[in-house]
Parts: sequence; C-alpha cells; structure tokens
Amino acid sequence: MGWLAAIVVIAGIGLAAGVRVVTQYERGVVFRLGRVRAVRDPGMRLLIPGVDKMQKISMQVVTMPVPAQEGITRDNVTVRVDAVVYFRVIDPMRALVEVQDYLFAVAQVAQTSLRSIIGKSDLDDLLSNREQLNKGLELMIDSPAVNWGVHIDRVEIKDVALPDALKRSMSRQAEAERERRARIISAEGELQASQKLAAAAANMAHAPAALQLRFLETVVQVAAEKNSTLVLPFPVELLRFLERSGRPPAQAGQPEQDKEPERSGDEQPGLTPAAVGELMAALAQPGIREALAALEQPGAPSAPPNAWEKSPDT
Repeated sequence: MGWLAAIVVIAGIGLAAGVRVVTQYERGVVFRLGRVRAVRDPGMRLLIPGVDKMQKISMQVVTMPVPAQEGITRDNVTVRVDAVVYFRVIDPMRALVEVQDYLFAVAQVAQTSLRSIIGKSDLDDLLSNREQLNKGLELMIDSPAVNWGVHIDRVEIKDVALPDALKRSMSRQAEAERERRARIISAEGELQASQKLAAAAANMAHAPAALQLRFLETVVQVAAEKNSTLVLPFPVELLRFLERSGRPPAQAGQPEQDKEPERSGDEQPGLTPAAVGELMAALAQPGIREALAALEQPGAPSAPPNAWEKSPDT
C-alpha cells in the first residue's frame, strides 16, 4: 500500500507539472525533444513532463514607436522624422523559428525603411503627402516581415522636425502668399467698383436731376454727424445776379444820396444780412423760379446779360 501511494503521488505531481493554460489572445508552440510538435489553441493543455516544452506567443496587435531618424531629403533638406508601426503575429511557429527576436527585427527594419523613405522623398511630400508615404513605408517593412510570420497592419509618420532657419523661411513665404492674395482681391474689388461707378455715371448723364438728388442725399448723410461742419460752395456770379434782380427800381423824387453808389467792375458787392434777406425774397418771386427752371432744361438757350432786368415780373 505504501508503494502504491507513493506512485500515485508521483504521478499526480508529474501530471500537474505537465498542465499548461493558454489564454485567449495567445498561442502555444509545443517543442518535443527540440522539434516543433504543434501549435496549441487557447485552453488547458497537457504536456509530457521532461519531454515537451511550450512557448507562448501573443497574437495581439503590437504598437511599436520608431525612434526619430535624421536624414536628408531629395531636395537637400535635413529633417528628423519619427513614426509608429502597428503589427501582429499571424504564424506563431515562424515567429519563433525563422527569427531570433521578431520584435527587435521589426524595429530595425522600420528604422532603416524610414531612413530610405526620407532620402527618396521631397520636403513637400513629407509635409503634405503623408498617406502615400505611409503606404510605401508599410510595403517596405511588410516585405521581410512576412517571412517571419508577422503582418504589418499600419505605419504612420508622426512628426517631421524642421530646422529653425527653414521654419522662418516657410513663414515668410506664407506671409508673402497671403499678402499677394489680399492685393489681388483688393484689385478685383476696385475693378468691380469702377465698373459700377461708370454705369452710374452713364445713367446720371441722361438724367441730371439724379446727380442733384445724389448730392442732396450726401449732404443729408454728412449733416447727420453732430461733430462736423458742412461748407457748400455757392457761385458769386449767382449771388450778384440775384442781388441785381431783386433790387427795386429807383422812384422818382428820391434823393441821389440815397441811391447806392456805382461800383467798378473789379469791386465785389458786399453780402450783408439785409442783402441775404433781399436775396431770399427775390428767390421767392415767380419770375425768377420760372427762369431758373428754364435754364436747367437741357438745350435751353442762354439768356442775354440784361434779360433778367427787362423782365416785367422783376
């Protein structure tokens, strides 16, 4: 009985030593006496103690950052580029047999491929055409990795570090480009405004009253500002004409000293408050209003100098 109990205990210990548990995201590669026996799926697996040996391989996607690599682009610009590689094992047996350390091998291939991509590309491609570069880099890394039982899912270029002098040059280039666009837009606006103004001037040429209305509208807009002073030019000849038209004729028996002395041709008449009042009264007379309306009509003949003085209404 004692020997039987000892045998049972030894068998139990050996059986416990041969039990292995493979998790869901792993695969177990069994080596029997140094040779690959099989690949075990997830679950509890029994091995022969002292004969079988199992190594577990993770089937999860591995995220491996690629250290920044410094290189010279095809247009002779020194840059530093880093990337990240996403890959996973698709053949656990090859990942253990074909390569000593598949993680280290993928890292080295990624670094050398990244240097090669930098040398084959221009700076503009590294900055703006990263999708094509990512695809090319993925093919370069995936070609040797397939023989190792590894599949490259995706490769992304993370950052492109430029020299400070190049950054300043690119900044000045961007500013110049934006200034050029602003000038072109301003010139196009001036061209459109000039075309509209020319059309408006052509319309006003057929209707002179429109120009007067526009002038009065501008005066109203300027007068709305309380802190501005509006000065309107008024022809002196018109004032002289209105003053001459609004002066009543000399009555008989009026003393000569009451008459206004005659002025020479060079002397300008003075505009006193009384004269302004007479001017406003003269403008209210019907004869003057009709004469001014006749002068404003296009093609009307100009009146002789003394025509206003001979008018019976004045």
